[in-house]
Amino acid sequence: MKSLRARLLLSLLAAIALGVLVQAGLSYRAALAEADAIFDYHMQQMAQALRPGLPALPPGDYGPLVQGQESPEFVVQVWSADGVRIYESNGGLALPQRAVLGFANVRAGGSTYRVLSVQTPLQVIQVAQDMAVRRAMARTLALRTAVPIALMAPLLALAAWWAVGRSLAPVERVRRQVAQRRADDLAPVDGAGLPAEVRPLVDELNLLLARVEQAFQAQQHFVADAAHELRSPLAALKLQAQALQRAPDAAAREYATERLSAGIDRATRLVEQLLALARHEAQATAGAPAQPVALADLARQAVADAAPAAQARAIDLGLAPLDAQAEHATVPGHAQALAILLRNLIDNAIKYTSEGGTVDVQVLRAPGHLVLAVDDSGPGIPPAERERVLQRFHRAPAEGAPQAEGSGLGLAIAEAIARLHGARLALGTAPRLGGLRAEVHLPLAGEGAA
Repeated sequence: MKSLRARLLLSLLAAIALGVLVQAGLSYRAALAEADAIFDYHMQQMAQALRPGLPALPPGDYGPLVQGQESPEFVVQVWSADGVRIYESNGGLALPQRAVLGFANVRAGGSTYRVLSVQTPLQVIQVAQDMAVRRAMARTLALRTAVPIALMAPLLALAAWWAVGRSLAPVERVRRQVAQRRADDLAPVDGAGLPAEVRPLVDELNLLLARVEQAFQAQQHFVADAAHELRSPLAALKLQAQALQRAPDAAAREYATERLSAGIDRATRLVEQLLALARHEAQATAGAPAQPVALADLARQAVADAAPAAQARAIDLGLAPLDAQAEHATVPGHAQALAILLRNLIDNAIKYTSEGGTVDVQVLRAPGHLVLAVDDSGPGIPPAERERVLQRFHRAPAEGAPQAEGSGLGLAIAEAIARLHGARLALGTAPRLGGLRAEVHLPLAGEGAA
């Protein structure tokens, strides 16, 4: 593929060559016409100088008729009124005596002549010029006009080459800047001095580099977090497996097996949450377009999915009745991400609610928003800890909470997904149950707000 420089140079050189050829051709034709007019004028001047007539002398006694004007290129003949040729400047050429008055082209002596015949009271004056000589002289004069124009083509090509190089110098600078970068250098490209036609491309490239850098940082954070959080569960699983191997009797083996199974469940849950966090960050970085999502349907599905875990601990899990507005309202977003948000909030409420407690899920319509609220009858979170628990891997101590081992990712993932949807996860006190209320205000979609 040809470079932009080559395409510009070829286009400019072609335009210059065409322009020079056309201009040279037009100048050549104009110079030929001008030369013809000059020669005709010169013949008229010579004939005009002879209009007074010649004295009656023998033909051989005439000298040059027009001093300084006769030349070998012109032939002069003078005829008397009775048809006798009384003068000729070229004895070997016989022009016809009765030529048409004025200018005419006449064949004589094997050549074509341009002849001017002028009638005076006593004589006919003829001035002739060989057309071959005339054309040769005219071409010489025309070439003297056209050649300088043609010689301008290399200078114009050099100027075009310099102008293209100077105009593309910023582009070449950016190319070298990008080519010399390391693979992990995602800093914005310096677009200073770039042409206005190229600047938007660099701006979009910088936006792409920013998104790639975000994805790269998210990947680094994920790897670091995963390595940090998986180290302890895996070490615990190893210890539990060793305890199972050293169990002295069946009761000890059964107890060790239960501990190992619980450890595997916790590790599985941690891996699931880490993968959910990775999927969310990838989705946020990719900037996938939002779609209208029926939050009521997602809430019903999330409650149904969490029902077995709630029943295992005799927790009353339910979805509060929805009014017609909340039932049919939609929010712009990503259904899979919102489902993860709901699941994490409900799982967190079940985990920290004592057996026999209550967890309520509500979807409420508010002006311009749809409110998702999850209330529980657990111990809640102290106000001083509510902001900190939204950070990754932070576990808040809660008095009266059941012995639940969490990863510290559930609320952090829910907060990140809420931010992706232009909302915030707010933590407070459940007004009826007295435990924790987790509440998200999601902006309504256009059709939901109608």
